[in-house]
Amino acid sequence: MNIKQLEHLLAVAQTRSFSRAAERLFITQSALSRSIQGLEEELGAPLFDRIGKRNELTPLGKDVVARAGRLVRDADELRRSVELFKAGEGGSMRIGMGSGAAAMLMTPLLCHMAQQHPKVQVRITRGPTELQLMQLRAHQLDALVVDARSINPAADLLAEPMGELRTCFVCRADHPLARLKSVTLAHVLAYPVASAPLSDEIARLLVELYGPGANPEQMTTLQCEDVTSLIGAVECSQAVFLGLAAAAREGIEAGRLVDLPVSPRVEANARFAYVTLAGRTEAPVMAVFRKFAAQRLRD
Repeated sequence: MNIKQLEHLLAVAQTRSFSRAAERLFITQSALSRSIQGLEEELGAPLFDRIGKRNELTPLGKDVVARAGRLVRDADELRRSVELFKAGEGGSMRIGMGSGAAAMLMTPLLCHMAQQHPKVQVRITRGPTELQLMQLRAHQLDALVVDARSINPAADLLAEPMGELRTCFVCRADHPLARLKSVTLAHVLAYPVASAPLSDEIARLLVELYGPGANPEQMTTLQCEDVTSLIGAVECSQAVFLGLAAAAREGIEAGRLVDLPVSPRVEANARFAYVTLAGRTEAPVMAVFRKFAAQRLRD
C-alpha cells in the first residue's frame, strides 16, 4: 500500500467512475484498475461493488476512504513542509547569542523572520558561553553567535568569523563628559560604568591600554547580559556605557547619546564568530540567518 494507491482510491470514490478518475489523474484506465486491484489484494477484501456502470464503495471501502483522505492530506502537508524546508522557508532555527550579538541581532532578527519567513520557528537563547556550548553539543541549539575570544579551539567546533565591531564609551548628550574635547579613564570612573560581562581577553586588553583601574571587575558598576537595558540606564542617568558603538547607534544618530573621545582610543574591539558543531548538517534556513547576521554585525 502506498500514497499513490490511496490517491487513486479517492479519485474513484469521488467520481464513482474509473474512466473519469483516470482522466483526472492523467493515467490510463487500465493502470488505475491495476492500482485499485493491487490495493484490494493487499487488504484482502473488495473496496468497490461494480453495479452495472456504477462503482459503489463497500462498507470496508467507505472506512478505507475516510482514513485514506487523512493520510493523503498529511502526505501533501509533509511534501509542502519538505519543499519549504529545502527553500529555507520552513523548519526551525535555535540560536544562542552572547550579550553583544543579542544587542545587535535579536530584535531585528525576530522582526525580519516574522515579516519575511513567517513559517520558520525561531528560538533565541542567551546566557554564558560555557552553558550555550553545552547546549550546542547536546543538539539543543543549532548555532551560536558569540565573541570569538570566548571560544577555546576544539575539534568538534567550527568557528566562522562574522565581523568585528568597534568598542567605545558612550554617555548622554547632556552629560558633563560630553563637553570635554578629550576624556581620560579617570574622567569616566567618576561616574557609574555600565557594561555587559566581558571576556578575559577583553579585560586584559583594557588593562594593558588604561592600567589596573580598567579591570572590569573593579570598573563596572552596572552589569547585565541585556545591552539594551544598559543603554536605557545610560539614557536616564549619568552612567557611561562601555560596549559596542553599533549597539548604541540609534541613540547616537538620534542625538540622545554621544561617543566619548576617550584617550587613548579603545582597541578592544568585539570579534564575533558563528559557531556550529563539526560534521553536523546545517538546515537550509540557517543560511538565511547567517546572511542576516553577517550584514548586521558591522559598524
